[in-house]
Amino acid sequence: MSGAGTAGAVRLDVWIWAVRLVKTRAAATEACRGGHVKLNGQAAKAAQPVRVGDEVRVRIHGFDRVVIVRQLLRKRVGAPAAAAAIEDRSPPRPTAIEAAQVPHRPKGAGRPSSRERREIDRVRGRSP
Repeated sequence: MSGAGTAGAVRLDVWIWAVRLVKTRAAATEACRGGHVKLNGQAAKAAQPVRVGDEVRVRIHGFDRVVIVRQLLRKRVGAPAAAAAIEDRSPPRPTAIEAAQVPHRPKGAGRPSSRERREIDRVRGRSP
């Protein structure tokens, strides 16, 4: 990469795609634009530089993947190499019993209230 201060860095969307957190580079960019990606606890843009040791949090299918950058990758690599480039600190996904306890909102019920949203987030393990 060119530019001052980016010698040991890679674009966030490229890195997310290269380590196989998302299927396509376009999906990585859309996740960043949609606010589903955080870098070191802050909302991140697609072109933001990622460095070794950074924490990347990506919301995929309603669940958070929390990974620590161990290696910078600019090209998509095989699954074993991608696994070696990250340290996965994601919380465990809920079991079938826990998933059944998530409040179900019927279609057409409208948007959840702030209280309902906080309760749903708490049950899914996303409380701040």
